[in-house]
Amino acid sequence: MSLNVIDLIKGQLGPALISQAASQFGESESGISKAIGGLLPAVIGGLANNADKPGVVDAITQASSSGILGNLLGGSSSSPIISNLLSSIFGDKVGALVNSIASFSGVSNTSAGSLLNLVTGATVGTIGKYAADNNLGASGISSLLHDQKGIISSLLPAGLSLASFGLGAENWFGQAKETVSSVTSTAKDNIAEGVATARENVSEGAREVRERFENNNNNNQGGGSIWKWLLPLLLLIAAAYFLWKQCEKKQTTTTTTTTSDSTTTSTTTDTAATTVTPAPATAKTDEDIDLNGVMLKGYKGGMEDQMITFLKSGNYKNAADDAALKDKWYDFDHVNFKMGSATELEAGSQGQLDNLVAILKAFPDAKIKIGGYTDKTGNEANNVKLSKARAEYIKAALVKAGVGAQVLEAEGYGSKFAKVDAKASDAERAADRKMAVRFAK
Repeated sequence: MSLNVIDLIKGQLGPALISQAASQFGESESGISKAIGGLLPAVIGGLANNADKPGVVDAITQASSSGILGNLLGGSSSSPIISNLLSSIFGDKVGALVNSIASFSGVSNTSAGSLLNLVTGATVGTIGKYAADNNLGASGISSLLHDQKGIISSLLPAGLSLASFGLGAENWFGQAKETVSSVTSTAKDNIAEGVATARENVSEGAREVRERFENNNNNNQGGGSIWKWLLPLLLLIAAAYFLWKQCEKKQTTTTTTTTSDSTTTSTTTDTAATTVTPAPATAKTDEDIDLNGVMLKGYKGGMEDQMITFLKSGNYKNAADDAALKDKWYDFDHVNFKMGSATELEAGSQGQLDNLVAILKAFPDAKIKIGGYTDKTGNEANNVKLSKARAEYIKAALVKAGVGAQVLEAEGYGSKFAKVDAKASDAERAADRKMAVRFAK
């Protein structure tokens, strides 16, 4: 099974970066997440389609040593590597791509353009690092990119298509254009043949009716019944109308479906498909959370706010045993690990760990349990192992900070409690990749 490059990249574009980008660009986190979800397959598709260009491979190789991954929000927008690469793989279609993503996600065109640079930087930086770590040369990188062609269309979020980007599907899937054109041509030939046959039948029927009418006039000299010729004519008109509508139906709706490296084309008249885009969610911003007079930075209604409220209510002290506490988990808002790692946190994660330490020190009688979770993709045994290692890492950090006695357990659950389908977009599956904490006794 071919490696899905998006699985390599998703760790660079996690919730922490989405939150930072939303704050920097003045957009909602949901809008940023949707934009990234649409841009990722588009950028990877562009790279896959141009995998044999030396400039593309060179850009990937340079990106791995340029430090782009360490400063995605700042470095990608000003990097000549990124701007030259986008021009190389999209040409004059960059504007169309940006416009489509802005319309789809609800962010501004300026934000969509910045996110295109950011996603491209994350993509080439991650692929370049993977290539360096696995000793892939130019041919190996090209081969890796070529392998993505078969999965790109399936990764596009609902409501987006290559056509909506202004990018012809034939440029992305090789022979797809030829296949679709061939099928369309055949369909048109069949329709034309059906119309011609219908017209020929109508003409033949009309000729026969005319002959019968003339014979009736000659034989009866106006004395024959009108129904001898009128009834067949009415029946013939009805049959002709039915044949015509059938041919018209075939002509107005033509659907061709091919598999593998092909595409699906659907053209329908007198119908309209409307995609309703939910209103962007209000962007979350850090506020002051009162911890017994000490102000912590966190979201209103976020992890810190909920935990402090629960502890102040006395419900923890009044809980009879662990069973009364086990069903309430508090998800970390900012603590995220880099893709595939159990020892490297994403930027912005340490602040929330410090907040948790402060809460535990303020309530020394409180005990907690750490939980790690993954989405439904990948090998489950590996998922459990990774989520366990991440939970243990957080526990070790709390021990080091002096509150280890209050951490009773660190457990990894893999995808056991994941709710989003494995075939959903990476942005949607991000909700299942999390770290959480609950009170325990």
